[in-house]
Amino acid sequence: MPKASSFSRFTRGVKHTARAFASTKHPVLVHIVPMRRCNLSCTYCNEYDKTSDPVPIKTMLGRIDKLAEFGSSVITISGGEPMMHPEIYEIIARIRHHGMIAGLISNGYYFQIPKIHKLNEAGLDYLQISIDNVTPDDVSKKSLKVLDAKLVNLSEHAKFKVNINSVVGGGVANPDEALVIANRAIELGFSSTVGVIHDEMGLNKGLTDREKEVYKEIKSKGARSYARWNWFQDELVEGNEYEWRCRAGARYLYICEDGLVHWCSQQRGTPGTPLLEYTHKDMEREYITEKWCAPTCTIQCVHQVGHLDAWRDKQISPEEYAKKNGNGLKKKTVKSVLNAK
Repeated sequence: MPKASSFSRFTRGVKHTARAFASTKHPVLVHIVPMRRCNLSCTYCNEYDKTSDPVPIKTMLGRIDKLAEFGSSVITISGGEPMMHPEIYEIIARIRHHGMIAGLISNGYYFQIPKIHKLNEAGLDYLQISIDNVTPDDVSKKSLKVLDAKLVNLSEHAKFKVNINSVVGGGVANPDEALVIANRAIELGFSSTVGVIHDEMGLNKGLTDREKEVYKEIKSKGARSYARWNWFQDELVEGNEYEWRCRAGARYLYICEDGLVHWCSQQRGTPGTPLLEYTHKDMEREYITEKWCAPTCTIQCVHQVGHLDAWRDKQISPEEYAKKNGNGLKKKTVKSVLNAK
């Protein structure tokens, strides 16, 4: 697999974006989890454990092949900590083999120079690292002090795009540290984004006045890109709801380590259908039905995908869909939605 280049990433990105606007019949972004285990234990995170085994490589490749059959555009590998998977490079190479864009979300601990070179050879397109603070504390060990040497390695050797996401919100002791992280990212030549910490359901927890100021300052830094399609947060940081059409389960898929399709990482269990049994009919249902959690959702990637279809196809309630389509809406989905309200 040839190394990724900025020009090839751009042209492939343009191609996939054009497809996304031309047709609503395929997933634009998929997050797939090759293992739930993580080397860290950040107190705010509910997406890891300390004991589970990596998903067997044959199983992972079969899931990627299924996503390719759907015509998926971008596959982002997350976790847990995906760099702990022993065949992570093979997983990335399989994504690129199908012509899909390959991304990775990591805590940043595993980017020694030899591993960066292997990621280059596998064809990784982009990497995102979230850094929570400048110095590690009881809440998070994803700190700039610990990771800075790895960031230097990436700046000198990575052939893929790197984005550093700093966060503001409950649990981060000093919001001004997010500014330090953003400035360091820009200094190293990376893009920089800012996220808002959410609760266990992915919903807005609210920000203090200083956190709001920091958020706005970080957002103003650097060139705008797809990663900065996050204007929905402007409403959330002010404590308002945001009206939009969430297409999770259709244009965005979250595939857990058990191979089940969920709306997102914070709504696991809905619909909870095995990927290998998932159909275009399932995607049609999730595309057209409202999500109860949408107004205060802070999950950036799902919002960004939703922008592509914001101008078309109004959504209906799950109950209305069920009436129109008989048993077309699975009972588990209806139950999950109603129980969550």
